[in-house]
Formats: sequence, C-alpha cells, structure tokens
Amino acid sequence: MDNMNLNKHISGQFNAELDDIRNRVLAMGGLVERQLEQALDAIATLDAELAQRVIEGDHIVNGMEVAIDEECARIIAKRQPAASDLRLVLAISKTITDLERIGDACVKIAKVALDKRLKKQQPLLVSLDSMGRNATRFLHGTLDALARMDADAAFALHKEDAKLDKEYESTIRQLMTYMMEDPRSIPEVFDVLWATRAVERVGDRCQNICEYIIYYVKGKDVRHVSYEEMEKDLNL
Repeated sequence: MDNMNLNKHISGQFNAELDDIRNRVLAMGGLVERQLEQALDAIATLDAELAQRVIEGDHIVNGMEVAIDEECARIIAKRQPAASDLRLVLAISKTITDLERIGDACVKIAKVALDKRLKKQQPLLVSLDSMGRNATRFLHGTLDALARMDADAAFALHKEDAKLDKEYESTIRQLMTYMMEDPRSIPEVFDVLWATRAVERVGDRCQNICEYIIYYVKGKDVRHVSYEEMEKDLNL
C-alpha cells in the first residue's frame, strides 16, 4: 500500500472511530432521557416498581460513561487529534460526565417515589411534575442539538436554564409555605425538596452540554461568559 492510500486508510479509520463515539454518546443520552421520563412517571404515580427499575438501570449509564471515556483517551493517545477533531473528543468526554450526573439525578428522583408517605401528600408533587417535564424537554432539545452539532440551537437552549431556575425557586417557595402551614408534613416535603433540587440540576447539566456544543462548533470556550459576549464573539 503506497503512502497516499495508507494515509486515506488511516484517515478513514479515524473518521469511523469519531463517528462511533458520537453514536455512543447519543445512545447514552437517549438512555438517560428515558431514565428521566421514567423517574418522573414513577414519582407522579408513586410507582415503586418503576422507580426500582430506574435505580437498578443506573449501572448501565455508569458503564457507558466509563467505556466512552476510555475510548476518548485511546483516540487521543493513538491518533493525537488536532483542531476540530480534538475539540470533538474533548466535548464528548465532558458531555458523558454530565449525562452520568443526570443519571444520578434520575436515581434521586426515583428514590423519592419509594416513600409511601407521599400518598397522602399528592398535591406536593404537582409543581415538581411540571418542572420535571420542562427539564425533560430541555434535555431532549439539548440531545437533538448535540446530534446535529447545532451551535445556534445550543445557544438558544442555553437560555432555557434561567426559566427552569425561576420555576425551581417558585416550587421551593411553595414547599416552604406548605411546611409552615402543616409542620407534620416536613418529612415528606423534604423528600420532594431533594427531588426538586435534582430536577434543577438536570437543567444545569443540559446547559453545560450546550456549552460543549458551542465549543466544538465555534472553537470558543463560553463558560462563565454573558449572553451578550457570546453573541458578539460567536456571531450567534
């Protein structure tokens, strides 16, 4: 095989490896999205069996994170990627960490569904369910932007976290008021508080992933940067 054909062969293999880790991170994202939907369904219906499935399924998410991270490390060591290829590998390596953390949040939500005391406090779960569904849409949109590596969509979605934060603050106020009006409800309310916090963290993780997409596409690190600066520097 002459040098030209050898280079094409190596390049083709490298592109196949990059496509493989992209597909694997999207598969991991799809699994995490299902975990979140099921965890929210479990807490809305207090379905202990479904909640247990979410909890037991977390090891699959953890395993995917380890396997993809190992592949990213192997690609960097073997291929020594540069420019956009290196950014892609780094973005994926960071993304899977946030997806694994979303998986952990799903477990926290599901564990609340195992609390039988909440059957008497169903009104507590209404605001949490609404917030959770918005977080699910945020995650779905983020994964769609990741699949297309769409920086414009990622930038638009990045702003959605502020809405989720406001909803979180409103839900916390409602729960605090509920505790003050009925001190006997404090144990159950604290369970819902932990689940609410877990949902809020899903939004933070989605925001991080949006930043990785922008980093890959635009080559700019936009962490801790205002939206005005983002628009100016990236022409978004």
